Amino acid sequence: MESLHLDPPATDHQNEPKDPYCIAYIIHFLLGAGYLIPWNSFITAVDYFQFLYPAKHVSKVFSVAYMLASMTVLSILAWCSSSGKRKLPEFRVRMNLGYALFVLALVVTQVIDWVDHRNEIRGGSNAGFAVLVSMLVLTGCAEGLTGGSLVGATGKLPGRYMQAVVAGNASAGVLVCILRIITKASLPHSRGGLRTSTHIYFFTSILIELLCILCCNLLHKLPAIRRYTARPSHSHLDNQPKHNSDDHHRPKTLSVLKKLQWLLMSVVTIYVVTLSIFPGYLSENVKSTQFGDWYPLFLITIYNAGDFSGKCVTAVYVVKRKRWVIWGCMMRVLFYLLFFGCVFGPKWFRNEVVVVVLTLLLGVSNGYLTSVLMIVGPKSVEVEESHVAGIAMSLFLGIGLVIGSGLGWLWDL
Repeated sequence: MESLHLDPPATDHQNEPKDPYCIAYIIHFLLGAGYLIPWNSFITAVDYFQFLYPAKHVSKVFSVAYMLASMTVLSILAWCSSSGKRKLPEFRVRMNLGYALFVLALVVTQVIDWVDHRNEIRGGSNAGFAVLVSMLVLTGCAEGLTGGSLVGATGKLPGRYMQAVVAGNASAGVLVCILRIITKASLPHSRGGLRTSTHIYFFTSILIELLCILCCNLLHKLPAIRRYTARPSHSHLDNQPKHNSDDHHRPKTLSVLKKLQWLLMSVVTIYVVTLSIFPGYLSENVKSTQFGDWYPLFLITIYNAGDFSGKCVTAVYVVKRKRWVIWGCMMRVLFYLLFFGCVFGPKWFRNEVVVVVLTLLLGVSNGYLTSVLMIVGPKSVEVEESHVAGIAMSLFLGIGLVIGSGLGWLWDL
């Protein structure tokens, strides 16, 4: 269908419990930020870890370890959600476990830093690096668990809650960029300064993860959420015996993927384009004599601000024609030609203003189209299939991340 209902039918909407002070919306926003902030902290502090392990390809190892772990957990979630033979723990248990794993990974990384790197002359040990990478793997597993569970569960709710989740995702990057700018401007560019800024990132992340744990245990008690989580158990009028409901999950999985095939292809396309340009191209391939080493940080901040803005726009307006959304995703491949011109094109095209404008457009389009797809996807299937649809959208988003990260190396050929 070209037109989609992104919220419950009018009769349901009239009886919808109020969300006083937008508490449910704020919690979804915070939970969305919470499962990406740890990764943003690790990757923003990569200059410090590169200081400790100069012989290691830190950023490459981080990306591979994190994304493979996240993809593995998302694949397991998708399989369990579509199989009647395996039942996942309830949503609250999965979320609490995921955020607890975030806290564990962040705390262990800090402790290892204090123990292994107190001597600022000696470099990091191989054992310390192995523990660091294992914490990245743990963070990736936690991200797959919390992200997949949150998107899957939110797919059953009105579209504004999914918009809150994806806007929260974008806010994680903005927050860490702000912290990075503050610390870069106020702390010396030395091992001690980098170490202090890293501790700030991680301490802030730990506080946010603890707050997310509190919110996870509050969310299911809100009337605005309890109504929608209770709906599937009594909203089906197919007269099927209750014990047979799980038997229909497996054949419906392929049906869900078929219904979402163009949306899934679109979300992969978005992140293949985005991740092959951001952050690698923006931090390594474009240079500025005017801004110096602030230029990459400036561009990454511009991108994150654009991404956040695009995801916030869907709180006001969501394109309801899937065809327009799909074509918008496909048209983003033109960014390759435009950014190629910023490096190899005429001098006027390599101007900082052009690069900044293109970076802003890259972020805004990424944010808006991602938010629309994540809202529309679960609403394109039956209510009982929305959980599987949400996890499938997250899984294919991860596939786009992996492919895009690999293609990012082509700029250096």
